[in-house]
Amino acid sequence: MTLLAILFGTLVAGIGSVWLAAALSFGVLARYTQHMLSLAAGALLGTAFLHLLPEAFESEFGAHELFLTLLIGVVFFFLLDKAELWHHGHEHHHEAAKGGHDHRHHAHSHGDAHGHDHGSRQVSGGWSVLVGDSVHCFGDGILIASAFMADLKLGFIAALAVLAHEVPHHMGDLAVLRESSGTRKAALLKVTLAGAITALGGLVGWWLVDLLRDYLTFFLVVASSSFIYVALADLIPQLQKRLALRETLTQIAWLMSGIVLVLLIGNLTHTH
Repeated sequence: MTLLAILFGTLVAGIGSVWLAAALSFGVLARYTQHMLSLAAGALLGTAFLHLLPEAFESEFGAHELFLTLLIGVVFFFLLDKAELWHHGHEHHHEAAKGGHDHRHHAHSHGDAHGHDHGSRQVSGGWSVLVGDSVHCFGDGILIASAFMADLKLGFIAALAVLAHEVPHHMGDLAVLRESSGTRKAALLKVTLAGAITALGGLVGWWLVDLLRDYLTFFLVVASSSFIYVALADLIPQLQKRLALRETLTQIAWLMSGIVLVLLIGNLTHTH
């Protein structure tokens, strides 16, 4: 039952986020792109602080151990981000020196994605994005599996949070791959296959967490550190722009909607 739930949750998060990204990039939902960033940030923070961390702190482990794990997790994801940026910089040389981004940062800047030069560099950049996205999706699958192993409710909430934050990432991937592939259909197929890797990560996560079940609490804290880092270091900085009062209030409303959505889903699943 748990394994089926993990496979379902990871496929919904992995492939569902790609199709929703395509609707936002190519379809009638394009005007809601910025709102998706706010919603994703709220969903990630809500999932980490209202569900994953409270579940972890109900274990027999002490607060000092768990907070230390949280800190190490945040630093680890920061270093991982730096490593990806460094690798991307070496891959694109002078182009990256002027402001290159990793596969996730393509997601939030369509101008940058369309602004890359065409030709062989663009094709290699497309493969780089696909590989990076696949690795990222694999990691998401492990985090989702960790939440499902603790509680089915937590698993579904974590899958929702991953779906929300992967949408803007996949939007950038689609923009880059559309340039290198030539068609929307080819780009969508490639990113969908990368998103499907989330299920493979879920399968590995199910096996790994089952093997290390005594340390499940620490898996939950690491998942929380990932969500917190992505929200605070990746999504929210893009929302820190000088906007008109109405736009600012709309932005805050979407951020709060992400938190409220996580709360409502948590209450509904708890009731059932």
